[in-house]
Amino acid sequence: MSDIEARAAGQRRKAGVTLAIGLIVLLAVAVVGVLLVLRFVEDQRQQDLLAWQTRLSIIADSRKADVEAWITRQLDDVSSLANNASLQLYMAQLLTGGTPDENGGDNTGETPFEADYLTNLLTVAAERDGFAAPKPTEVNANVALPAVAGMALVDKDGKVLVATPGMPPIEGALKDFVLNLKPGTRGVMDIFIDSTGEAAMGFAAPVYGVQADTTSQALGLVVGVKQVAKELFPLLRQPGETMKTARDVLVRKVGDDTVEYISPLEDGTPPLGLRLNKNTPELDAALAVVAASGFALRRDHAGREVLAATRGAFRDVPWALIYEVERKEALADSDARASRLLVMLLLAVGFVAVTLLAAWWLISSRRYAESAERHRATAERLESQRRLLRLVTDSQPTEIAIFNADNKYRFANKAAADRTGLSPDDLVGKPLENVIGPAAAEPIEALNKKALEANQPVEETRKLPTGRVLHSIHVPVPASAGEPAGVLVTHEDLTDAFRERERRERLQDQLVNALVGVVDRRDPFSAEHSTRVGKLAREIATEMGLTPVQISTAQTAGQLMNLGKILIDPALLTKGANLTEDERQQIRRAMLASGDLLQGVEFDGPVSETLRQALTRWDGTGVPAGLKGEDILPTARVIAVANAFVGMLSARAHRSALTVDDAINAIMHDVGKAFDRRAVAALVNYMDNRAGRAEWVQGAGAS
Repeated sequence: MSDIEARAAGQRRKAGVTLAIGLIVLLAVAVVGVLLVLRFVEDQRQQDLLAWQTRLSIIADSRKADVEAWITRQLDDVSSLANNASLQLYMAQLLTGGTPDENGGDNTGETPFEADYLTNLLTVAAERDGFAAPKPTEVNANVALPAVAGMALVDKDGKVLVATPGMPPIEGALKDFVLNLKPGTRGVMDIFIDSTGEAAMGFAAPVYGVQADTTSQALGLVVGVKQVAKELFPLLRQPGETMKTARDVLVRKVGDDTVEYISPLEDGTPPLGLRLNKNTPELDAALAVVAASGFALRRDHAGREVLAATRGAFRDVPWALIYEVERKEALADSDARASRLLVMLLLAVGFVAVTLLAAWWLISSRRYAESAERHRATAERLESQRRLLRLVTDSQPTEIAIFNADNKYRFANKAAADRTGLSPDDLVGKPLENVIGPAAAEPIEALNKKALEANQPVEETRKLPTGRVLHSIHVPVPASAGEPAGVLVTHEDLTDAFRERERRERLQDQLVNALVGVVDRRDPFSAEHSTRVGKLAREIATEMGLTPVQISTAQTAGQLMNLGKILIDPALLTKGANLTEDERQQIRRAMLASGDLLQGVEFDGPVSETLRQALTRWDGTGVPAGLKGEDILPTARVIAVANAFVGMLSARAHRSALTVDDAINAIMHDVGKAFDRRAVAALVNYMDNRAGRAEWVQGAGAS
């Protein structure tokens, strides 16, 4: 991946992270907003529920009051009749005048006057107060009235004294009601289904004697039974109620686990036609039968959610009243308001989200466009530089390549590619050993590793088995964005240069040998002297660690040191007797003349200057005067020692040859005076540690 691609990928990742963070923040804001709206809606709903509680409670209280008032009126009606003085008088006379038969007659078979009067009185009261039996729809004198409603006077044992037509017999539940009524109190027989299937109730009030009080024993009871559906149930409807689902329901508890619906239901269920278990989940009727008053969001008998206000603890009956409204109608406005708020919030959040996304998109697009433009410009610049680099490197004869740390081609110029037979592009990514073979790749990979480990360039010149000479430079390339560390390798073909150098060196050696041969013929006493000086100078220079050019210069200078003798009279060179001081100086200065003769001849090193300084002394007392110490060329210092040593080991007309040890001792005696210490040390090391002594002991005898 290129640097540009890496940057683009980085920017895309950064943009993706920014977008993700923005979406998360937006989602968090949306969630918080929804929660706030829901909380606000819930608060509003609680306020609505409180308002509905107040409203439904008022209605429930009013319905309960009407029902209780109706029951009270029924009791008052029977009580009013029981308190009638005529009824009390005639009833007392009936009770004391004989035992009436089952039809209110006496034992004589004639109806007593009191009984007729009381029957008429009860009939009139029953017609007036709604206790009369319902009349048949067809006028037929032979059709008896159904025994479902009426009024009767009964004694304290429950026996009927007189009764209106249609009065049900005092038996069964009605008799139990009469006999179990607490003495001296009024009572209500709870609602029941009569023989015609209608809801009916019974009411009773005690009858006392004339001028008796409530502490006296009652003569009997006035009992009234009536069908209540037409009077009772309409009281449950709230006048002016506009709610379609609002309704009052009367319930009562049956046993410990059952709730019975007293009033008819809207689905057509008749009175007392439905019983449900109290454990029915969230049943509002279950709440009504256990609490004097309550309000809750419950479910009705059909499982519908309703707001229910309950009222229990009726004075005369074990009833409970429920005034309920279906939730969907009661809280329709609240739910609609909540929905509107939620929708508005979501729209607001959506608008903000769209705005943010649009802003982000615009900003990102602008940044992306700017970045893309920068990348495009950078890419063009890099591509231009790459083409320029390719052009420059391809125009060079030097092989140039870049390898990764695992020695795979990253770049190769045309020369490097031509060597492999592949194109530069085909080389990229291929391992070096796969391209040129493991044997040829091994030395290159070793130098690459060495350059990377040392983190500095490494050079090497080596001659291949084919005779080709290559000079390679391995430069470590640090890692950069998108690119790992690698090694820049250049291979320069020095084969022609080496061949030319070898040819030039051969010519030089031939010329030097020719000049040495000329000198040796003019000075037979010094034959091979210069050759030996040159050889020893090479050994000393090598021991001193001088460069190859300095070593070659020392050797050549040594070989040509006597070239100046061609300017001296041959008679002087071959003079056997002792030389005069002037003659000695002429011979010695021949070395300086050698330097002058070689002036202008091009050698790899300073051969001419070396010869001119060969007569210098380390302490500066030699020739040229004043030149001393480190100012003297190293090659000149080497020549001085080598010349002295070879000269001491050579026999002269005025003396015999010295031994190697004597010559070394003599030279060491002049260390720091005539000779450089390092050159002398190199000579001693060569003699003692490089087998030089054996060679020169033998050589000294021959010279």
